[in-house]
Amino acid sequence: MGKQENLELYIHIPFCKKKCAYCDFLSAPATEMMQEQYVHCLLAEIKEKAPFYANYQISTIFIGGGTPSILRAGFILDIMEAVHRAFHVKKDAEVTLECNPKTISFEKLLFYQKAGINRISIGLQSTENAELKELGRIHTYEDFLESYDLIRKSGFSNVNIDLMSALPYQTLKSYEKTLQRVLQLRPEHISAYSLIIEEGTPFYEKYESDEILREQGKIPEALPSEETERTMYEMTKELLKQHGYFRYEISNYAKKGYECEHNIGYWTRENYLGLGLGSASLVEEKRFSNTRELKKYLSGDFTIENQEILNKNARIEEFMFLGLRLTKGVSQAQFLNQFGLSIENVYGKVLTKLQREGLLAKKDGRIFLTEQGLDVSNYVMAQFLLD
Repeated sequence: MGKQENLELYIHIPFCKKKCAYCDFLSAPATEMMQEQYVHCLLAEIKEKAPFYANYQISTIFIGGGTPSILRAGFILDIMEAVHRAFHVKKDAEVTLECNPKTISFEKLLFYQKAGINRISIGLQSTENAELKELGRIHTYEDFLESYDLIRKSGFSNVNIDLMSALPYQTLKSYEKTLQRVLQLRPEHISAYSLIIEEGTPFYEKYESDEILREQGKIPEALPSEETERTMYEMTKELLKQHGYFRYEISNYAKKGYECEHNIGYWTRENYLGLGLGSASLVEEKRFSNTRELKKYLSGDFTIENQEILNKNARIEEFMFLGLRLTKGVSQAQFLNQFGLSIENVYGKVLTKLQREGLLAKKDGRIFLTEQGLDVSNYVMAQFLLD
């Protein structure tokens, strides 16, 4: 057998104890019976779809949600055993499981180890209990510390902590306190996102007027001002850098060697297959997804939806505005190899303009955003849309 192509695997668990007020992900509370029914369907989907990917090897696995750790530990073991039976999984594959405080125990974590999970991503968001309550989180900072201690004691040595800034009523002082407390724990990876008020969430109803005020450059009532949000962003970069965290993507920081391989795969347009409710896939330039209707999925209907074969322009656009999220940027040689054109042929004027504005740089055959460019990345990415 020749060299196998890599394929990343994403497995969606759409359940949580309580929907957070800011969350627009495909997730909701569910009974244990429904969770069990869902896992049985997921196992059936794995068995049904794996033969179509026999020529691939699984390079990373990411079990996300929702809150995957809400499931009985044995279910995670069942899922991982089914994946190993059905797919060719690389021996050194990065295998991440998302979890939240108050949903894990020492026993569960030992099951995860047995299942081959080697990376844990835990959602903290803030160390201030008032901020957590406003977000609708089910845990306190003390609950998080207890869970983090269990994760370490059970033997996990690759841990990500999720943080959020620009929260309602959050101050520079409270956010700095959160950062300092997390840095004391020395996780291998930190994801630091700014809160986005998404339509269709309770937060949108509650803070839409504040968001409008902020966009107009006025002072909002509950949300931090644009200036405060910018200072939080700068503080994150500086403090994490001082403590040895390398910023390898716009919102992600890691100690050397602990970058999230699965997410890098998304940004570099690796093939990935999504399993479970509503999960998305990109395989050989075809995008498709599973149904978002739980009733349909639980009936055993795993047919794919929303198929789109990406044309050359769409592939070029994605190559640029996904790849430029990474601080190392994109490779000029790789662009030429993939598209049969030099990057200058396609984007010469754009590159010149952005370099002149100090937002883009070139070095050693790579094109990447400067610090200033990363700060205004949405503006920069928009320049790479083709007519």
